[in-house]
Amino acid sequence: QVQLQESGPGLVKPSQTLSLTCAVSGVSITTNYYYWSWIRQPPGKGLEWIGYIAYSGSTAYSPSLKSRTSISRDTSKNQFTLQLSSVTPGDTAVYYCARSPHSTSDYTDPREYDYWGQGTQVTVSS
Repeated sequence: QVQLQESGPGLVKPSQTLSLTCAVSGVSITTNYYYWSWIRQPPGKGLEWIGYIAYSGSTAYSPSLKSRTSISRDTSKNQFTLQLSSVTPGDTAVYYCARSPHSTSDYTDPREYDYWGQGTQVTVSS
């Protein structure tokens, strides 16, 4: 049974760095050919893809967030981490980690994912 679990602070101050971890069980994050993404949903808006780290360790980011985003992994703990710097209240959202079983041209489409974490609310406020 594959499970993903997000963890991290629920409140971050403006200009600080948001850091979230996704712990994965039931499958190794290095298994071919899975892609491990971070996705968020701001209040009243649709899903927004942030970026992924692939089974190989390669990464890709949304162009709109690329300058502030870093995704890394710890294979010994089977988890991957999102860091989003210089946050503003506009980064307030529910943040999800999810797995795609293949490479795709549209990581914004929720149908491309087969497993999701339950999501974690992150609020950016002073």
